Amino acid sequence: MKNLIILIFALIIFSGCKDSFLEIYPKATLSEGSFYKTDVEFILLANGCYVPMRDYEKNQHWILAELISDNASFQNNIRTGEASRGVIDQFVLASDNTVYSGFWNLSYNGITRCNKLLSEIDRPATVWSKLSLKDRCKAEASFLRALYYFNLVRQFGGVPLVLEPTTSQAAVEIKRSKDTQVYDRIILDLRDAAASFAKAKDVEENGRANEMSALALLGKVYMTIGNFVEAEKVLSTVMSSGKYALLPEYADLFNPAKKDYKETIFAIQYSENSPELANNFIFTFAPHTSGGAITGRPNINIISAGWNQPTDDLINAFEAGDKRKAVSIGIWNGLDWDNKVKPIPYCAKYKAPISAPDNRCGDNLPIIRYSDVLLMYAESLVEQGKVSQAIPSIQLVRNRAGLSSPITLNDAASLRALIAKERQTEFCFENQRWYDLKRTGKAIEVMTAHGKREKSSKVFLFPESYTLNSNKLIAPLPVSEVSINKLTQNPGY
Repeated sequence: MKNLIILIFALIIFSGCKDSFLEIYPKATLSEGSFYKTDVEFILLANGCYVPMRDYEKNQHWILAELISDNASFQNNIRTGEASRGVIDQFVLASDNTVYSGFWNLSYNGITRCNKLLSEIDRPATVWSKLSLKDRCKAEASFLRALYYFNLVRQFGGVPLVLEPTTSQAAVEIKRSKDTQVYDRIILDLRDAAASFAKAKDVEENGRANEMSALALLGKVYMTIGNFVEAEKVLSTVMSSGKYALLPEYADLFNPAKKDYKETIFAIQYSENSPELANNFIFTFAPHTSGGAITGRPNINIISAGWNQPTDDLINAFEAGDKRKAVSIGIWNGLDWDNKVKPIPYCAKYKAPISAPDNRCGDNLPIIRYSDVLLMYAESLVEQGKVSQAIPSIQLVRNRAGLSSPITLNDAASLRALIAKERQTEFCFENQRWYDLKRTGKAIEVMTAHGKREKSSKVFLFPESYTLNSNKLIAPLPVSEVSINKLTQNPGY
C-alpha cells in the first residue's frame, strides 16, 4: 500500500487549452513550497487528481472489468504468454498478479491526490479569481475520490478508507473498512460533489466532471447496492435536466476526431499529443497476427496484442439489424495463432491514431453515458414493480440501435432479461459487464456456462479455468497489502 504509506505529491504542470483541459501535458513536478497561492495552483492540483485514473483505465481496469466477463477473451499467443491477463480471464486468480497491485496503487495514488486538495482547499490566503473555481476544484476531488473508491470496493470489497493526508507511521495502522462503510462514504462524497458543482456552472469545461456526472454516478452506486428508490430519484434528476441526450448515431460516440460531450456524461480523456496522455487500446486489442492492417501503423510491433477479443457469447447477443454490432466488433480475415486463415473478431470501438505516427491514440473512454442513465432508470422502475413505466426508456436506446419494433414484454422477469442484454450490447468494452453481472446476481451462473463454451472451443485454456464460486466474485488483495501492511485477505485466496 505504498500510496498510503508514502504521500505522493508528484503533481504536474499543465499548459492551457481552450476546448478540453486534458489537452494539457505534464512538463515538470511542482514543489509544495511554491504551491497553493492562487486558483491556478489548485486547478493544477485538480487536474492531477484525474491522472492515475487515466493510467489505470488504459492499463489495468479493462482486464478487471471487461476481459474477465463473458464479453471478452484473448487470442492465444504462445510467444508472449498470459501470466497476468489471461489468468484473470480464466478465473485463475492469485494475489501476486501485478494487475491487482497496479490497479490498487494507482487508485490510492489518486485518492492521495484528492485528499491533498480537499485538505488544502480552504486556505484563507489563496487568491481566487472566481469562487466558483474553488467550488469546482473541491467538487472534482470529491467526485474522483468517490469514483476511485467505487471501483476499489467493486473489485476488492471493503478497503482501507483514507480520507485525509496521512503519515507513513499512521498509514500502516489503517485497516480495511466494511464495504457498507465505503459505500456510505462514496454516497456522501458524490452528494457533496453535486452540491459544489451546482455552484460552479459558470466554469464548467468539456472533459471535466460536473453536477450531472456526480448524480449519474450516484445513481449507479445506488443501483449497485440495491437502493432502487434513491436510484430512480437521482437518475430522474439527470434526465429532467435536459443537459444530455442520445446522439442520433451510435457510431458517433466513438469518433476520436469529434469527441462527444452531448451523450457522454463523463469519460476518461485521452489525446495523441503525448505518450502520457494517449491510450494504445487498438494496439492492444487488434489480433496480434494482423500487423498494421487494423492499426494502420505497420511500423508498430503488436506481437503482444489480441486482448479483449469479442466472444461468441457477445457476438450472438446482438439481434439482427442492431447497428451497434458493426461499431463494436470488427472482423479481420487473416492468419490466426494456429496458422489457419479465418475471420478473427476484435474490439473495434477504439480507433487507430488520427495523425500520430506511432501508437498514440486519442479515443476517450466513456465512464457513464446518457444511455446508461436511461437503462439504469428503467431497471430501477422494474425492480419497484413499475414495469410499464420502464419501457419508454428502453425503447429509446433500442430505437437508436435500429431496433424500432415496439417492446411488447409486460412482466418484470422478461424486462430484466431485456435490460441485461441491452446493457451487454450497448456498453461492451466500456468496462461495465462484469460489474453488471455481479450486482444482478448472475455472475456465477453466466460465467460458468460461458466457461464451458470457451473450454469446448479453445484447447489452450487451463484445465482449471472457469472454476467459479462466490469467493471469486471479489478479487484478491495484492500480496504486499497482506504481507507488509497486514490487511486481511479475502476468503479463498
